[in-house]
Amino acid sequence: MLTLCIDVGGTGIKGNVFAETGEAKGERIRLETPRPATPEAVLQTALTVARGHQDFDRVSCGFPGVVENGVVMTAPNLDGDWGGFELQAALETHLGKPARVANDADVQGLAVIEGKGVEFVLTLGTGLGSGLYVNGHCVWNLEFGHHPWNEKETYEDRVDEAARKEIGNKKWAKRVLAIPARLAPIFNYRRLYLGGGNASRLTQADFPPNVQLIDNTAGMLGGLKLWSAT
Repeated sequence: MLTLCIDVGGTGIKGNVFAETGEAKGERIRLETPRPATPEAVLQTALTVARGHQDFDRVSCGFPGVVENGVVMTAPNLDGDWGGFELQAALETHLGKPARVANDADVQGLAVIEGKGVEFVLTLGTGLGSGLYVNGHCVWNLEFGHHPWNEKETYEDRVDEAARKEIGNKKWAKRVLAIPARLAPIFNYRRLYLGGGNASRLTQADFPPNVQLIDNTAGMLGGLKLWSAT
Protein backbone atom coordinates (compact mmCIF):
# COMPACT_ATOMS: atom_id res chain seq x y z
CA MET A 1 0.00 0.00 0.00
CA LEU A 2 1.56 3.28 -1.16
CA THR A 3 0.34 6.56 0.31
CA LEU A 4 0.77 9.96 -1.30
CA CYS A 5 1.22 12.32 1.65
CA ILE A 6 0.56 16.01 1.01
CA ASP A 7 1.35 18.77 3.49
CA VAL A 8 -0.38 22.08 2.76
CA GLY A 9 1.35 25.01 4.44
CA GLY A 10 1.06 28.76 4.42
CA THR A 11 4.20 29.12 2.32
CA GLY A 12 4.63 25.77 0.60
CA ILE A 13 2.76 22.65 -0.48
CA LYS A 14 4.81 19.45 -0.29
CA GLY A 15 4.20 15.87 -1.26
CA ASN A 16 5.84 12.48 -1.53
CA VAL A 17 4.87 8.80 -1.72
CA PHE A 18 5.66 6.49 1.19
CA ALA A 19 5.43 2.76 1.78
CA GLU A 20 3.76 1.55 4.97
CA THR A 21 7.22 1.21 6.51
CA GLY A 22 7.81 4.95 6.09
CA GLU A 23 10.25 4.45 3.23
CA ALA A 24 10.02 7.23 0.65
CA LYS A 25 9.23 5.86 -2.81
CA GLY A 26 9.87 9.05 -4.73
CA GLU A 27 11.39 12.50 -4.52
CA ARG A 28 9.71 15.18 -2.47
CA ILE A 29 7.99 17.82 -4.57
CA ARG A 30 7.47 21.29 -3.10
CA LEU A 31 5.66 24.19 -4.72
CA GLU A 32 5.05 27.64 -3.32
CA THR A 33 1.60 28.15 -1.85
CA PRO A 34 -0.22 30.35 -4.37
CA ARG A 35 -1.24 33.88 -3.47
CA PRO A 36 -3.98 34.58 -3.02
CA ALA A 37 -4.34 31.13 -1.45
CA THR A 38 -7.96 30.58 -2.48
CA PRO A 39 -9.55 27.12 -2.43
CA GLU A 40 -9.28 26.56 -6.18
CA ALA A 41 -5.70 27.85 -6.38
CA VAL A 42 -4.51 25.70 -3.47
CA LEU A 43 -6.35 22.66 -4.84
CA GLN A 44 -4.74 23.02 -8.26
CA THR A 45 -1.28 23.37 -6.69
CA ALA A 46 -1.86 20.28 -4.55
CA LEU A 47 -2.98 18.38 -7.65
CA THR A 48 0.17 19.44 -9.48
CA VAL A 49 2.25 18.07 -6.60
CA ALA A 50 0.21 14.85 -6.65
CA ARG A 51 0.52 14.36 -10.38
CA GLY A 52 4.27 14.58 -10.09
CA HIS A 53 4.07 11.10 -8.55
CA GLN A 54 2.97 8.22 -10.73
CA ASP A 55 2.25 5.32 -8.40
CA PHE A 56 0.16 5.51 -5.21
CA ASP A 57 -2.93 3.83 -3.81
CA ARG A 58 -4.37 6.50 -1.52
CA VAL A 59 -3.91 10.12 -0.49
CA SER A 60 -3.43 11.77 2.90
CA CYS A 61 -3.44 15.54 3.25
CA GLY A 62 -2.61 17.78 6.19
CA PHE A 63 -4.33 21.17 5.99
CA PRO A 64 -3.69 24.34 8.07
CA GLY A 65 -7.13 24.80 9.59
CA VAL A 66 -10.10 23.04 11.12
CA VAL A 67 -11.19 20.03 9.05
CA GLU A 68 -14.27 17.97 9.83
CA ASN A 69 -14.95 14.78 7.87
CA GLY A 70 -12.76 16.02 5.05
CA VAL A 71 -14.50 19.39 4.84
CA VAL A 72 -12.51 22.55 5.56
CA MET A 73 -14.18 24.75 8.15
CA THR A 74 -11.47 27.39 8.70
CA ALA A 75 -8.18 28.40 7.06
CA PRO A 76 -6.87 31.40 9.02
CA ASN A 77 -3.56 31.72 7.16
CA LEU A 78 -4.97 31.24 3.65
CA ASP A 79 -7.24 33.40 1.52
CA GLY A 80 -10.79 33.36 0.24
CA ASP A 81 -13.90 31.54 1.37
CA TRP A 82 -12.74 28.15 2.67
CA GLY A 83 -15.68 27.47 4.96
CA GLY A 84 -17.45 24.34 3.71
CA PHE A 85 -14.90 23.53 0.99
CA GLU A 86 -14.93 19.76 0.41
CA LEU A 87 -11.20 19.26 -0.04
CA GLN A 88 -11.24 15.52 0.58
CA ALA A 89 -13.94 14.91 -2.00
CA ALA A 90 -12.16 17.17 -4.49
CA LEU A 91 -8.90 15.23 -4.15
CA GLU A 92 -10.72 11.93 -4.60
CA THR A 93 -12.54 13.17 -7.69
CA HIS A 94 -9.47 14.60 -9.42
CA LEU A 95 -7.00 11.86 -8.50
CA GLY A 96 -9.32 8.84 -8.59
CA LYS A 97 -7.97 7.54 -5.27
CA PRO A 98 -9.42 7.39 -1.74
CA ALA A 99 -8.29 10.38 0.33
CA ARG A 100 -8.28 11.62 3.89
CA VAL A 101 -7.77 15.22 4.99
CA ALA A 102 -7.16 16.47 8.53
CA ASN A 103 -5.59 19.38 10.39
CA ASP A 104 -1.90 19.56 9.53
CA ALA A 105 -0.62 19.73 13.12
CA ASP A 106 -2.79 16.77 14.07
CA VAL A 107 -1.33 14.82 11.14
CA GLN A 108 2.23 15.79 12.03
CA GLY A 109 1.77 14.60 15.59
CA LEU A 110 0.59 11.18 14.44
CA ALA A 111 4.07 10.55 13.06
CA VAL A 112 5.88 11.09 16.36
CA ILE A 113 3.64 10.38 19.35
CA GLU A 114 4.33 7.31 21.46
CA GLY A 115 0.68 6.70 22.38
CA LYS A 116 1.22 6.96 26.13
CA GLY A 117 -0.51 9.47 28.38
CA VAL A 118 -0.95 13.09 27.35
CA GLU A 119 1.19 14.26 24.43
CA PHE A 120 1.15 17.73 22.89
CA VAL A 121 2.40 18.97 19.52
CA LEU A 122 3.11 22.55 18.45
CA THR A 123 4.06 23.37 14.88
CA LEU A 124 5.93 26.59 14.16
CA GLY A 125 5.49 28.01 10.69
CA THR A 126 3.39 30.68 9.06
CA GLY A 127 1.12 30.31 12.09
CA LEU A 128 1.13 28.12 15.20
CA GLY A 129 -0.49 24.71 14.88
CA SER A 130 -1.28 22.39 17.75
CA GLY A 131 -2.23 18.80 18.43
CA LEU A 132 -3.34 17.06 21.61
CA TYR A 133 -3.28 13.27 22.10
CA VAL A 134 -4.44 11.13 25.00
CA ASN A 135 -3.14 7.55 25.02
CA GLY A 136 -2.66 7.82 21.28
CA HIS A 137 -6.11 9.23 20.53
CA CYS A 138 -6.14 12.62 18.83
CA VAL A 139 -8.29 15.48 20.14
CA TRP A 140 -8.95 16.80 16.65
CA ASN A 141 -8.82 20.47 15.64
CA LEU A 142 -7.58 21.92 18.92
CA GLU A 143 -6.22 25.17 17.31
CA PHE A 144 -4.60 26.20 20.58
CA GLY A 145 -2.62 28.94 18.83
CA HIS A 146 -5.69 31.18 18.91
CA HIS A 147 -5.90 31.06 22.70
CA PRO A 148 -5.04 34.40 24.37
CA TRP A 149 -1.52 34.72 25.76
CA ASN A 150 -2.41 38.07 27.32
CA GLU A 151 -4.99 40.82 26.77
CA LYS A 152 -3.43 41.85 23.46
CA GLU A 153 -1.93 38.73 21.89
CA THR A 154 -2.69 35.10 21.17
CA TYR A 155 -0.05 32.39 21.34
CA GLU A 156 0.14 32.49 17.55
CA ASP A 157 0.61 36.27 17.48
CA ARG A 158 3.75 35.90 19.57
CA VAL A 159 5.55 33.16 17.63
CA ASP A 160 4.20 33.10 14.08
CA GLU A 161 6.41 33.86 11.08
CA ALA A 162 5.45 37.54 11.04
CA ALA A 163 6.54 37.92 14.68
CA ARG A 164 9.83 36.13 14.04
CA LYS A 165 10.68 38.46 11.19
CA GLU A 166 9.73 41.49 13.24
CA ILE A 167 11.65 40.75 16.45
CA GLY A 168 14.46 38.49 15.18
CA ASN A 169 15.35 34.86 15.87
CA LYS A 170 16.85 35.38 19.33
CA LYS A 171 13.82 37.09 20.88
CA TRP A 172 11.48 34.79 18.97
CA ALA A 173 13.23 31.69 20.35
CA LYS A 174 12.82 33.02 23.92
CA ARG A 175 9.11 33.41 23.28
CA VAL A 176 8.87 29.83 22.04
CA LEU A 177 10.80 28.60 25.07
CA ALA A 178 8.23 30.20 27.38
CA ILE A 179 5.29 28.30 25.88
CA PRO A 180 6.01 24.75 27.17
CA ALA A 181 6.51 26.12 30.68
CA ARG A 182 3.12 27.80 30.57
CA LEU A 183 1.34 24.76 29.13
CA ALA A 184 2.90 22.19 31.48
CA PRO A 185 0.77 22.91 34.60
CA ILE A 186 -2.40 23.08 32.48
CA PHE A 187 -2.13 19.91 30.40
CA ASN A 188 0.43 17.98 32.47
CA TYR A 189 1.76 16.56 29.23
CA ARG A 190 4.15 13.63 29.37
CA ARG A 191 5.89 14.91 26.26
CA LEU A 192 5.62 17.99 24.06
CA TYR A 193 6.89 17.99 20.48
CA LEU A 194 7.95 21.13 18.58
CA GLY A 195 7.81 20.81 14.80
CA GLY A 196 7.06 22.81 11.70
CA GLY A 197 9.45 24.62 9.40
CA ASN A 198 10.71 27.03 12.05
CA ALA A 199 11.56 24.35 14.62
CA SER A 200 14.94 24.05 12.89
CA ARG A 201 15.77 27.53 14.23
CA LEU A 202 15.66 26.21 17.81
CA THR A 203 18.22 24.29 19.88
CA GLN A 204 17.23 21.10 21.70
CA ALA A 205 19.55 21.88 24.61
CA ASP A 206 17.47 24.93 25.52
CA PHE A 207 14.41 22.81 26.36
CA PRO A 208 13.67 20.38 29.21
CA PRO A 209 13.97 16.64 28.48
CA ASN A 210 10.23 16.16 27.89
CA VAL A 211 10.15 18.79 25.14
CA GLN A 212 11.44 17.34 21.88
CA LEU A 213 12.25 19.03 18.58
CA ILE A 214 11.05 17.01 15.59
CA ASP A 215 11.87 17.13 11.90
CA ASN A 216 9.43 18.79 9.54
CA THR A 217 9.18 15.59 7.48
CA ALA A 218 6.72 14.42 10.13
CA GLY A 219 4.17 16.65 8.40
CA MET A 220 4.08 14.14 5.55
CA LEU A 221 4.89 10.91 7.41
CA GLY A 222 1.92 11.44 9.70
CA GLY A 223 -0.26 10.86 6.67
CA LEU A 224 0.55 7.16 6.91
CA LYS A 225 -0.99 7.01 10.39
CA LEU A 226 -4.02 9.08 9.40
CA TRP A 227 -5.72 6.00 7.95
CA SER A 228 -5.72 4.22 11.29
CA ALA A 229 -6.06 7.24 13.61
CA THR A 230 -8.93 7.57 16.08
